[in-house]
Amino acid sequence: MKRLYFVRHGESEANVAQVFAGRFDTPLTPKGRAQAKVAGEQAKSLDIDHIVSSPLSRAHDTAVIIAEQIGILADSIGIDSALLERGYGPLQGMPYGTQSDSDLDKIVGVEPIDAVLARAKLAYQHLLTIADDTVLVVSHGAFWRALRTVIHPESPLEEGDEPRNAEIVQLL
Repeated sequence: MKRLYFVRHGESEANVAQVFAGRFDTPLTPKGRAQAKVAGEQAKSLDIDHIVSSPLSRAHDTAVIIAEQIGILADSIGIDSALLERGYGPLQGMPYGTQSDSDLDKIVGVEPIDAVLARAKLAYQHLLTIADDTVLVVSHGAFWRALRTVIHPESPLEEGDEPRNAEIVQLL
């Protein structure tokens, strides 16, 4: 039986600045690196066979730190662009507002939530084809909500309940 875990990247500079990062490649903070190390320690008990990461450095660096902790070679981490964060277009670098996903859909240049859901569905289909039994996905908050909704359609899509930075949650 396939087990699928998800971890949101460690704290990034954009998280600290409280701005939309989206596809902007913002690095981990020292705290984010420490969070990833703790996540790696926690992952030791999960028997992770394979790690797949978003290509953005905040996610990939988190994946590498976790891999080091659990004895997986960094070179074996899968990179999947389907795991990218939602594209926030003109909002990237701007302070968070109180917009919901449906409000964001009204902004020209922001990736529509339906497109994020479609990417999440493709990513999930790909994850299920991985031969390893226990897979860890390292990605982003908005992508988490989309992937969780694809796997568990009864789950809400709205913001507010994504994992904390470097928090590991089980999806399957």
